[in-house]
Formats: sequence, structure tokens, C-alpha cells
Amino acid sequence: MRIDRFKLTTELMRQDMTQKQLAEKAGISRVTVNGIKSGRSCSDEVGKKIAKALGVDVTEIIEQR
Repeated sequence: MRIDRFKLTTELMRQDMTQKQLAEKAGISRVTVNGIKSGRSCSDEVGKKIAKALGVDVTEIIEQR
């Protein structure tokens, strides 16, 4: 799964949340969050954890092909 970097950044800004706060809330490492923001793909499980931590549906933050 590839999370859209722009959508992720926008959602973090909207919620006034840092990468570290997202990582803690999602139960993943800050390095993983940073990698995703840099354009790396992630597992479906990690994508779902990020969406849940942000309070959005995973379809709202994934890249559309």
C-alpha cells in the first residue's frame, strides 16, 4: 500500500499532529512514518493503523492510481 504523501501531510497539519505523535498513536516507529512521508510504501496493516490513528478511512489517505 502506498499512502499519499500530500494527503498524509495535510491531515497531520489539519489535526496539528507531529510525525512522532502519529507514530505513538498508531503504534509504529517514527522512522516508518518518516519513510512513508518520503514516498515509501507500507504494509496494509501499517496503513490501517495510520488511518485509525488519524480517525479517517484508509481510502482517504492512499494514493490513487
